[in-house]
Amino acid sequence: MTQTKVQLKRIEDASVLIQDPIFHTIAEEAQRLGYRTYVVGGYVRDRLLQRPRSHDVDILCDRQPDQLVYALQRRLQPKPSLKIYGRFRTASLFYKEWKIEFVGARKESYTPESRKPSVAPATIEEDFLRRDFTINALAISLNPEDYGWLIDPFTGIQDLRERRIRTPINPHTTFYDDPLRMLRAIRFATVLNFHIDPETFEAIRQCKDRIQIVSPERIADELQKIMQADTPHQGILLLYQSGLLELILPEVHALAGVEEREGFRHKDNFLHTLQVLKKVARHTTDVWTRWAALLHDIGKPLTKQFDPKEGWTFHGHDIVGARLVRKIFRRLRLPLNEPLRKVETLVRLHQRPVNLLQNPSSDSGIRRLIYEAGNYLEDLLILCEADITTKNPRRYHHLIQKYKKLRQRIQEVEEKDRIRNFQPPITGHIIMEVFGIGPSRIVGEIKNAIKDAILDGKIPNDFVAAWQLMIHLGEQKGLKPRMTLEEFLTKARKHTPTPTNTEPNHP
Repeated sequence: MTQTKVQLKRIEDASVLIQDPIFHTIAEEAQRLGYRTYVVGGYVRDRLLQRPRSHDVDILCDRQPDQLVYALQRRLQPKPSLKIYGRFRTASLFYKEWKIEFVGARKESYTPESRKPSVAPATIEEDFLRRDFTINALAISLNPEDYGWLIDPFTGIQDLRERRIRTPINPHTTFYDDPLRMLRAIRFATVLNFHIDPETFEAIRQCKDRIQIVSPERIADELQKIMQADTPHQGILLLYQSGLLELILPEVHALAGVEEREGFRHKDNFLHTLQVLKKVARHTTDVWTRWAALLHDIGKPLTKQFDPKEGWTFHGHDIVGARLVRKIFRRLRLPLNEPLRKVETLVRLHQRPVNLLQNPSSDSGIRRLIYEAGNYLEDLLILCEADITTKNPRRYHHLIQKYKKLRQRIQEVEEKDRIRNFQPPITGHIIMEVFGIGPSRIVGEIKNAIKDAILDGKIPNDFVAAWQLMIHLGEQKGLKPRMTLEEFLTKARKHTPTPTNTEPNHP
C-alpha cells in the first residue's frame, strides 16, 4: 500500500452517472478554456453504490479553478453564486439545487502540531495520492478524449464490491498527516456498512493520539454523522476498539468493564449502552434522542458503590449523568440550546418511568413525569423501553407489558389534568400585584407551592383553585391581599385589548 505512482486507467463507461446537463456544461467550458476536469469523491462513490442521489459534487481541475467557475457563472441561468478560496485552490458554485466544489490539483504537507496543510500546486496524478480512501479516489472524466469513463487508480471498485475501507497510500502517513481521517474511516464504515481493512484499522490504533490536534467542531461533525447512521452503535464500538473513544468521549469509554466482589457482578454498562443505542435507533431518527441513549448511563462510573447486602449500586447516576451531558456538549461545541435541554432532560428522567412501573396508579408521579418531560415525553418512553436489555424472555415481556399499561395511564392523566407543558395559573406577577410586594423569595415559594399542589393532585389545574391557595399561603406568611378575585378579574379585563377567556383557569 505504498504506491507512489498513479495511473489514470479507464475502467468502464460511467457516463450514465453524469447525464445531468450541468456536467455537460462544465465539460464544455473546461474544454474551451483548456482545463482537464474530473468528477471525484463521494458523488461517484454513492452513485456506484446506488445510494440516494446527492447534488453535492466535487470537480477536480488541473489548475486553479477561478477562471472556470467565473465562466460558468456567466453562462448559467439563473446566475449562480460563487465563493472563492484562493489559498486552498478551491471554489464553490451554487446553482439551483447543486452545490459544486471545484478543487485545483494540489499536494499538501503537514507539520506535527497541526492538521492544517501547507498547499502547493500539483499534477492531477499527484492529487489522487492525497485522497483519504480508495473508494473516494474514484473519478469520472469530463475530458473530450474519454468523457464519462470511470477512473480507478487504487482499485477502489474492488473495495466497493468487497465493502472495504482502505487508504490509497500507507495508512500511517494518511492518518498522521490528517488525523480527522481516522474518524472519517469509522464514519464511512458505519454509514455504508463497510469493514475497515485490518492494516488500515491497526494504523488508526497506532495514530489515535493524533486526534487531539483536531478541533472539537470537526470531531463533533463526524460524531453527528455516525449518530445519524442506521446503526450508530457499530460506529461507537469501532471508536472503542480503535482507542479513539477514550480520547473524545472518555465518559462513555469509562462504562466498559465488569467488576465482581463477594459473588456480585454488575453488567458491562458499555455493552448495555450499545444495545440501548441500537434499539433506540430502530425507533427514531432523531439524533438527540440517540445521543441521550449513548449518554444515559454515563453517571454510573462516578456513582458506583458496593453494598454487602445489595451488591453494586449506582444511586443518583441519572442526576450525575445529566450534569456530565452539559460538560460534554461544551467540550465538543455541540448546541447549548434546545438539543442540550433535550438530552439533559432525557438522561435526568430516564429512571423515572422505571420507578413508576412499581406504582403505575400514582397520578401524582405521572403528573410530574408529564410536566417535567414536556414535549420530550415520547422520546423518553422510547429510551426507557430500549433500556430493557434483559436476556430473560419472560422478564422482558413482563416489563414491556407494564410499559404499555404505564402509557395508558399517562394518556388518561394527561387528558384529565392537561399537565403537559403547563404553567401554574398564578404567575409571580399576579402574586406581587395581589399582595403589593416586589420580587422576593416569598413570591417564588408561593408560586412553587401552587405548582406542587396541582402536580400532587391537591387542587385542580384551575385558576380559581390556585387563587384560593395563593391567598391562604400569603396569609400564612403574614401577607394581606389588596383585592378580591372579582376585583382582579375586572381589572384584568379592562387592561386586555382583546376579549378574555371567561373559563375559570384563564383570568
